[in-house]
Amino acid sequence: MRSHFRVMQGLFRKHHLQYIAVALALGLCGISHAQPDRAASISIQLDSPSHKVSPMLYGLMTEEINYSYDGGLYAEMVRNRTFSGRSHSQPAHWFLVERGNSSGRMALDDATGPSDALRNSLLIEATKADADNPVGVYNEGYWGMALRPNTTYRASFYAKTDKDDMGGVSLALVSNDSGKVVASTKSESLSSAWKRYEVTLKTGQLEANANNHLVLTVSHPGQVWLSLVSLFPPTYKNRENGNRPDLMEKMAAMKPNFLRLPGGNYLEGDEIQDRFDWKTTIGPLVDRPTHPSPWRYQSTDGMGLLEFLEWTEDLNMEPVLAVYAGYSLKGAHINAGPFLQPFVQDALDEIEFVSGGTDTLWGAKRAQLGHPKPFPLHYVEIGNEDWFDRSGSYEARFDQFNKAIKAKYPQLQTIATMPLKNTKPDMQDDHYYLRAVESYKMASKYDSVDRNGPKIFVGEWATREGSPTPNLNSALGDAALMTGFERNSDLILMASYAPLFVNVEPGGMQWESDLIGYDAMLSYGSPSYYAQVLFAKYLGDTVPKSTATELPNRFFYSATVSQAQGKVYLKLVNGNSEPRTVSVHLDGAKSLKAEAIVETLGGNNPAETNTIREPQRIVPVKTSLKGVKETFEHTVPAYSIQVIELSTQ
Repeated sequence: MRSHFRVMQGLFRKHHLQYIAVALALGLCGISHAQPDRAASISIQLDSPSHKVSPMLYGLMTEEINYSYDGGLYAEMVRNRTFSGRSHSQPAHWFLVERGNSSGRMALDDATGPSDALRNSLLIEATKADADNPVGVYNEGYWGMALRPNTTYRASFYAKTDKDDMGGVSLALVSNDSGKVVASTKSESLSSAWKRYEVTLKTGQLEANANNHLVLTVSHPGQVWLSLVSLFPPTYKNRENGNRPDLMEKMAAMKPNFLRLPGGNYLEGDEIQDRFDWKTTIGPLVDRPTHPSPWRYQSTDGMGLLEFLEWTEDLNMEPVLAVYAGYSLKGAHINAGPFLQPFVQDALDEIEFVSGGTDTLWGAKRAQLGHPKPFPLHYVEIGNEDWFDRSGSYEARFDQFNKAIKAKYPQLQTIATMPLKNTKPDMQDDHYYLRAVESYKMASKYDSVDRNGPKIFVGEWATREGSPTPNLNSALGDAALMTGFERNSDLILMASYAPLFVNVEPGGMQWESDLIGYDAMLSYGSPSYYAQVLFAKYLGDTVPKSTATELPNRFFYSATVSQAQGKVYLKLVNGNSEPRTVSVHLDGAKSLKAEAIVETLGGNNPAETNTIREPQRIVPVKTSLKGVKETFEHTVPAYSIQVIELSTQ
């Protein structure tokens, strides 16, 4: 996606969709549609395979947008933990605490910090303080701090003081509503040199809620400097610098095969110096300088390259590694040649960090950071959305990267971000964001695409209706598109919806219609999310030959077969306001069970949706279908997506 909703992107997509509409009008796409009063039929030749389903078909794409990592998946609870964000010369989201008759002040200090990467800190100057009247600061978190009963939270911070008898820092989790302390502890005594301190805070019996904040105070007069103040809840698989369990579990239910990382715009940055500079995102947090994201907030870089890779490991998926290719969002670029070569080398180093053995320089560095085993890597994308580069430099830049990568790693498949004139990449990345009516037209786009060109990676796609998350109409459009992905999975090797995440709190969203919504405490899947879950759950390994005749408008299908399991998965999408009946013919089945499983995702009207307060208004419902035989009629409800699991054993 492109930040700031650029005019050029709108023009590109407008003309791109006009081209597709013309192609559809000329009959270049393959599904036959008819008026609803004519008999519709789908014939599936189970004993005649068309092609294999790509084993990598469905995956994930994320980037730092909508507080996807900070304030989202990345479980850090402290907002602006390194004091890089500022509001009127004060540290954003931090506030002074003066209890009783104490007095003091807080101020940003740009002259001292705990490392070369973090050169600033927050000064707390306590002019009057004692044990009953402490001075300090509090952090409000990302729209609060979610606390649960009988739960242990890990806090840490870097600190130094100007006094030998300052003592320790007291930490407390405090309710916004009652002011009650729900967990507290105290660190060991501070010293005059920068040092990291770590403590735990455990809650007792309480009602789970996010209306809380973290307080740090001192009880002696003097000066204390703080940096990298952190608070973590329990994380998925207990990763030390890990992710929110609820969001990881929602992704796991999607059965993803890959993660495109570290993102799109987030890879490029607004300017070259703002790119995802992976070498500054590995190692201890204190050595990560943070950097601005393209969506107008600072990235902590807590989600660094190794954390991305551990994310793929935790969900049993592969990385699709996007490397910076010399173009940034505001137009700055580096021409192919000697000035681009350092960036090419940086990409080679990154590939080595991901997949190199411990006998390599960067593989050894990965091992030093706790992961000696290389990560599996088969695909490398060179750049992101380089059709926006008006200089026309991408093909030469791609060629320089591609030759270097292929020379050292001939087994890797490289992905171009736009069509090339003189070079045939292994894959080409297509992006599109559509309304439902456009998705319906796009669903058959790839049915007649030339198979002699590069394979396709649909690296970003979505039907965009509904805010902050997609509504039922979007889910119907998405499902229509996915039927096309499956029918054409000899050409489309991978597809990933975008954006994946949105923080639904006021100010959390920069891009509407995002798959999974959340606040500090809760999360939910949109109707489009459940469409993705269904399509990944019921996916075979082979696409059989099939034909469809007289299908109604806004009606779509795909079929896949799992020979080993003896299953046929028939997916039906009805975007109409009335039920639609279709005759299904199954040719070549040696045996067929008379009862099938049906999962239905549907609702009362296209605008219906899920929300943070009503998270399961639209969810899949499982039923059975009886009377299945080689030819049977089936009626698909209005505004619904259905998957029929047929058994042939």
